[in-house]
Amino acid sequence: MQLTYKEFLERDHFSKQELLAIAYGRLVSDPPDEFVRLPTPPMLMVDRVVDVTRNGKRGFIAGEQDVELDDWFFQCHFDSDPVQPGCLGVDAIWQLLGFYCGCCGSVGRGRALGCKEVSFEGQIRPHNKLVRYEIEVRRYTVLQGGHSSLIIGSGRVIVDNELIYTVTDAKVGVFTGIGYPDYPHKSGNAVGGIMRRDL
Repeated sequence: MQLTYKEFLERDHFSKQELLAIAYGRLVSDPPDEFVRLPTPPMLMVDRVVDVTRNGKRGFIAGEQDVELDDWFFQCHFDSDPVQPGCLGVDAIWQLLGFYCGCCGSVGRGRALGCKEVSFEGQIRPHNKLVRYEIEVRRYTVLQGGHSSLIIGSGRVIVDNELIYTVTDAKVGVFTGIGYPDYPHKSGNAVGGIMRRDL
């Protein structure tokens, strides 16, 4: 099932199939240039977006991740001690913040810009069932005549109804002109390094 761009902007939840379609650029039938993307599996850390609430510069987004016994990270982190890396939960927060920008009409590619503090008080193991990511958006701003946007929000990571860590003031920027669609060919955006940000 495809959505029009207008329908996409009005949605407040997305299924796993819809998130995968967004990751591969297939959900919206009439997308704007440089329509927002999510990572593809296995780096996509969210199976569903269950709430998107837009309120001007503020808002809220929540996503869920099903824990599977054979998830890829349990196979390598660590031998005889499988645990989901904490950095992947932080990345889920960044992924959801970038997606929120797209839900608000931003176009471009998302980039994590940091966070103030991460506090771990628990872990995710193979026999857990459900991870919930909840993010209070405290600032969403469109910059440079609509060519980039910035979002800042604080997230909570909850596994099977227990709060296990918090991420304070996670920051994501969405920028146009930085995509690399002709990978692996060497072209204008083939090499990384410092990215100029006039924020």
